[in-house]
Amino acid sequence: MKNVSEVTSFHLSEYYGMEDLKPMYFCMFLMIYITTVAENVALISVIYREKSLHEPMYLLLCNLAVNGLFGSTSLLPAVLSNILSHSYEISLPVCQTQIYAIHTYAITEFTILAVMSYDRYVAICYPLYYHVLMSQRVVKLIVFTWLYPMLAFLIVLIFTLQLRFCERTIEKVYCMNYLLVKLACTDTAIVNIVGLLSVALYILPQLIMIFYSYAHILRICVFTLSNSKVKALRTCTPHLLAVIIYTIGCIIEIAQSRFNISHLPYPAKLFLSIYFLICPPILNPAIYGLSIQLIRGKLFRLFRRKSRQVTNNVAKRAVVAAHSKSTVP
Repeated sequence: MKNVSEVTSFHLSEYYGMEDLKPMYFCMFLMIYITTVAENVALISVIYREKSLHEPMYLLLCNLAVNGLFGSTSLLPAVLSNILSHSYEISLPVCQTQIYAIHTYAITEFTILAVMSYDRYVAICYPLYYHVLMSQRVVKLIVFTWLYPMLAFLIVLIFTLQLRFCERTIEKVYCMNYLLVKLACTDTAIVNIVGLLSVALYILPQLIMIFYSYAHILRICVFTLSNSKVKALRTCTPHLLAVIIYTIGCIIEIAQSRFNISHLPYPAKLFLSIYFLICPPILNPAIYGLSIQLIRGKLFRLFRRKSRQVTNNVAKRAVVAAHSKSTVP
């Protein structure tokens, strides 16, 4: 029987693969984080500033961007800090907090995408009633997309918090609930059962909503005119891309957490382990910003306005500086 000791911290062993190229990895993750924050903040700013975008679809998109910021911030600052350190240690409370944040992000992302599919279903299948139906429900749906993941994963985390650990090595650059449970000395049968049931609870309702929505959308498209069909499919394209990108990330995360991928090169293993935390937050704003003409136009106008303001400020400062020089005796 293993000797049970009071474990207060864990060792993130995957950082050792960065030892020879620390500056490169630090710069790479820093650029990813800056780009992610800039893209999502720009998208949120445009939706917030432009009253014409205060519609259910764009409000849901704004929440997707907020969750992207939440997910990337739960990972990348910690990665940057650990790259600069030499111990690669994470305390038990910080590890548990990171687990809660990352899993909540993952469930929230899928829930928002499911609600967005329902929004597209109502817009295409019931266009005359869209504003009436969604304007009444959008606030409740947004509250649900945040409260449901926070409360749902809290149940699983409560079981994990009761475990005692006698091993300290986590073969990843961040904490995950499944890997933490594997380090427990006590019996984890109940935790594993709760975990499996919770995965079904986190995935099945959202999948059903997405499949149901798009089944009806396709049915409507089959019996509509070609122009209307193209327009309907065009409005769904960004959402479908976002769903595909995130689904691929979830499949990769589940597979690489449960199967041995040690034969892969280190950069490939690292990318696969953080794909679902960096790719959706950095790709979603670009997909929606480039695909939706209204957002694209507002973004270009916002950047032009900012550039003109900067140019005018520089010109004013130059005039003031020239005037002050001319008045000096």
